[in-house]
Amino acid sequence: MRKQTMTHCQEYETLSRRTFLGRGAQSAAALMFGNKLVALPTWMPRISLADPHVGPAGDTLVCIFLRGGADGLNMVVPHGDEAYYQHRPLIGIPRPDDNKAGDGRTVDLDGFFGLHPALAPLHDIYAAGDLAFIQATGSPDETRSHFEAMDLMERGATENGDYTGWLARHLATLDSGNSSSLRAIGVGDMLPASLTGAVSSTALQSIAEYHLNGRPEQIGQMTSLLQTLYSQNQDMLTAAAQQTFASIEVLGKIDVAGYVAGGRPYQENEFGQALRLVAQLIKAEVGVEVACIDVDGWDTHVAQGGAVGSMASNLAELAGGLAAFYEDLQAQIGNVTVVVMSEFGRRAQENGGLGTDHGHGSMMMALGGGLNGGRVYARWPGLHHEQLVGPGDLAVTTDYRDVLGEIIQKRLNNPLLPAIFPGYTVNPLGLAVPHPASTVRETTLQD
Repeated sequence: MRKQTMTHCQEYETLSRRTFLGRGAQSAAALMFGNKLVALPTWMPRISLADPHVGPAGDTLVCIFLRGGADGLNMVVPHGDEAYYQHRPLIGIPRPDDNKAGDGRTVDLDGFFGLHPALAPLHDIYAAGDLAFIQATGSPDETRSHFEAMDLMERGATENGDYTGWLARHLATLDSGNSSSLRAIGVGDMLPASLTGAVSSTALQSIAEYHLNGRPEQIGQMTSLLQTLYSQNQDMLTAAAQQTFASIEVLGKIDVAGYVAGGRPYQENEFGQALRLVAQLIKAEVGVEVACIDVDGWDTHVAQGGAVGSMASNLAELAGGLAAFYEDLQAQIGNVTVVVMSEFGRRAQENGGLGTDHGHGSMMMALGGGLNGGRVYARWPGLHHEQLVGPGDLAVTTDYRDVLGEIIQKRLNNPLLPAIFPGYTVNPLGLAVPHPASTVRETTLQD
């Protein structure tokens, strides 16, 4: 979402363009009318569903994907592992007891792990028990290719065959009775691959896009013209257009200008505003079950920095956005779960450009009122040379599907994990608390 601020590998830049083109076509930004290509207005959602709805069967899941391979070792710092500082003499984050580092020290979490100082705003949430970190996570596939790693992770699979996304399969297998046009949304110009599948989703940048501004007679003329245009034939495009107008009607009732966030203000950057939008939709109770936010800028080959620098700036935006979202949704946080993930981590050893190269093991975050937070979940493999994998990477000891699967089952009340992650058996970590509606949901499924 943000502009790239660091030097990235050529594959990542190519991937970004390829993804934009592929998903742009997928999101139906234009429709065929006769033999002409007719562009949809910018305020219209790309794909939508029917408009009547009930609420989610469990939590609303907010999935934040840090694209580019985020350096989990400098986010949740293993300051208790001496080898960390041997690998990173210049970009390593100083220990919590390093008095020479001042405000640049690691913020201790449990005596072994600590937070990058730019993530300090998250410490109070961690202390309150509503935030957990999972270290040494990732996919069992050891690819260091952005394209392959993102593709496998968003499909929730390690083998070819099923090209639907894991979130789409979750929605398709969970009969929540919710037919809202906003059941699943991707914030931005295009939908993430995790939502690719039979269940349609909506890509939007802001609620304001759905408000028809201008003189009333012009709005009426435009609406009538579009309704006429998309009612020429009784086909899928006609149905999609009609459902789009239903979405406009729902979103048009939300007061964008008058929205006041609870707690700290959202930052005026793309990530902060994306979370603000999601919070508005959750508070408006328009049936959102899944919201996806992509954040670019994590491919830190050169000039990554340590306690300060380019990555530290990215982390400050991440922490500021999450803290504002948490404070804003205090009344709803018991029914909201946020997951932060990336396609892979970075090499343990810093490189000659004061950055890090593509690695393997990374880390994940989980935030919400239904979690056993206040701890770092880790089967720590160690960072000594004989403990590293591949060209010198952190080993993966927790499959990312273990984290997602437990949240899906316990917080989103979907027990059909074999259909969501085919061929894989989820191993719960004890991360999630069963949702209060889970007993009712299980009874319904059995009936």
